[in-house]
Amino acid sequence: MPLPTALLATAFAPGPALSDSAARQARFWDRIARRYAADPIADPAGYEATLRRVQALLSTDQAVLEIGCGTGTSALRLAPFTRSLRATDVSAGMIAIAREKLAATPVPQLSFAVADAGAPGGVPATFDTVLAFNLLHLVSDLDQALALALQALRPGGLLISKTPCISEMNPLVPYLALPLMRAIGKAPPVLCFSGRQLQDAIVSQGGVIESVERHGTRGKDIRVFIVARKPGRRTGPRRATQAAPTSQGAPCTPPSGGVS
Repeated sequence: MPLPTALLATAFAPGPALSDSAARQARFWDRIARRYAADPIADPAGYEATLRRVQALLSTDQAVLEIGCGTGTSALRLAPFTRSLRATDVSAGMIAIAREKLAATPVPQLSFAVADAGAPGGVPATFDTVLAFNLLHLVSDLDQALALALQALRPGGLLISKTPCISEMNPLVPYLALPLMRAIGKAPPVLCFSGRQLQDAIVSQGGVIESVERHGTRGKDIRVFIVARKPGRRTGPRRATQAAPTSQGAPCTPPSGGVS
């Protein structure tokens, strides 16, 4: 059964005004929301592989939170495998489209809300699973976003993410193409980090890495899929890890003398 209405209302009560960085992200995604919704998925086979993997980790007794849900495509596919799924995004334009999709294809377990993944405001230890797809490279403070995601989990809960690792691309992309695209309003600010650095950042916030995978089927796959567990009562197979110094990632700007 869904989470009680009173609990959801408390967990997602209106928070503080958006930070400057979150407001900039919201404006960018609001402006391109309709075009984004119309774009085809670049790697359908890889996307379906990810959905199958996530479905296998969900169950109908779980309360799930998705942060950075975009226009809700994945949430609509995954919600039937949960007890409840609350999908959030900083962009009101994206959430408006997601709600249109939900109205056209109702899923009782699913609801959408506007919220900033990098801002405190939710009740700790509310969810069994937190999903973050194509989001973590877009936050302004990676450590804070990860800390908040883990705080939202009950002990033993899962943080499941899939993230483009921009620093694994040809250097011309993060240090030339992306800054140029940002300058003309065609790309949002992004963080550059590798899959290894993202794992280290999750561990530094207390997460235990259980699985690291790549699901892409077309050329080099820079999108790393990570399953991490919040330490606590529920236990399962765990991959041994050692904590490493946290790596926030870096804005994708030229190291010196280039376009800013």
